[in-house]
This record gives sequence, structure tokens and C-alpha cells, in this order.
Amino acid sequence: MTAPVLLEATGLVVERRGTPVVRGASLALHPGDALALIGPNAAGKSTLMRALAGLLPLAGGEVVFKGRALAAWGRGARARAIALVTSEDEGAPLLTVRERVALGRYPHRGPLLPLTDADREAVAEALRQTGIEALGGRALGTLSAGERQLAALARGLAQEPEVLLLDEPSAHLDIGHELGLFDVLDGVRRRGVAVLAVVHDLQRAAAWASRMALLHQGTIVAEGPPADVLSSSAAREAFGVSIRGHAVPGSDQPLYSFALKPSPPR
Repeated sequence: MTAPVLLEATGLVVERRGTPVVRGASLALHPGDALALIGPNAAGKSTLMRALAGLLPLAGGEVVFKGRALAAWGRGARARAIALVTSEDEGAPLLTVRERVALGRYPHRGPLLPLTDADREAVAEALRQTGIEALGGRALGTLSAGERQLAALARGLAQEPEVLLLDEPSAHLDIGHELGLFDVLDGVRRRGVAVLAVVHDLQRAAAWASRMALLHQGTIVAEGPPADVLSSSAAREAFGVSIRGHAVPGSDQPLYSFALKPSPPR
């Protein structure tokens, strides 16, 4: 039985200064999804993510959450259901990591109310999941870029959303922390959360995602299993490279190689 659609975008159009940045993009998220959003620079990925979170006005199309237009949900209800974490989401430098993560509890209690025991437990669990418990008392301004990125992810996890949207979640992370991050995301989706992540490393995206969506010039031009998307002509055209998958003995995950297309003769 196919899981019900949790969040669905149909024909989204988002404009910036009157110019369309997202042009008729459509995709659907189900509980437990691990969907990687890929695409070349300036394809509109970050804009699409903000539109899916209900943070941008739409010039066309619709976002629907649980069968109801996202715009019809109150701001608090949207914030409890959908968490957006971006690579620029660093927080005020003087905040401690624990205080930063606790901001994820605002949709559940409001900004002026003290933390409850349940709030503190959610914060502690988010710090544990991201492996930054020891940084809880540190000021954000003293952290490395990678540590700040993990603190931003922990804030999103503390929000306890049904949909987790991540814009370049592995930015600034070394390989160990990157592997740990995607392991965390696997645990999150196994609990039924729909995870959509913008991932620039196509090998990493293919290894993690159960599905992949390719955004090119503001439109989803290919969607499906990673191997199908990366072997498509749409991927070759979007990135301007040839893409080959190579079998690896003892692994069901191909190793991808990329090469620039030869320039046409003058």
C-alpha cells in the first residue's frame, strides 16, 4: 500500500522582482521519504524549499499539506509541521548552542513561555542525535562552520516536525560528520518524518536518497530512483556533463564518474 501524500506541490511558480525563479515545479512527499533535490547552480532549489515551507508568496500553483492548502494552515501549525534548515541558518553569535536548539520549541509553546520538561527533553534528544551534547554551553560565535551547521540541524530536530526540509545540510562538514548527519536523517525518516534535502554531492545524494528530484531552470525535469535520474538525458543536459555509474564489487551502490562534455568544433 502506498503511503499517503504528506506534502505536495503542484505547478509552483515563484517570482523574484517579476522574473520566475521556480516555473511549474511539482513534487510530493510521503511519510518516511528520503528525497534528494539536486540541480545545477541557480536552478531555484533554495527558492523552492522556502516555498514548500510556506515562507514565500506563490505566483502560481499550490502547496498542500495533509490534503489542505498550506496557506490555510495557521502560522503556528505550519511551524509545528514543517521545519526548514538552511546552510545560512547560524543564529545569533552570543546564543549558546542549547539556547539555539531550544528555539525549535517556539512553535509548540510560544517565544515568551518557559521551557517545559517535554521541551528540555526534546532539546537534549536533538543535541544527542547530532552528536553535539558537549557543545551545549558554547556560544555559537565560537563554533566552526560545521558545528554551527549541526546546531542548526539540531534546532530543526527539536521542532519535532512531520516534514524536514534541509538546504545543503552537509555544507562545511568533514567526511565523518557528513556520514553522521545522513545517518541521523535515516533515523529521522524511519520514524515517519518526510525528509527533503538539497544535496550538491551527487554520489552522496545517490547513496542516501530513496528518491531523487532534478530541478533545472526552475522545473522538476526528472524524478525517481537515483540511478534512473542520474542516467537520464535530463541530468546530462542540466549539469552539462556525462554521468556514468560503475558497479562496485560487494556493493549495490554504483560509483559515479563525471566528465565535461567535449566542446563542439569551431
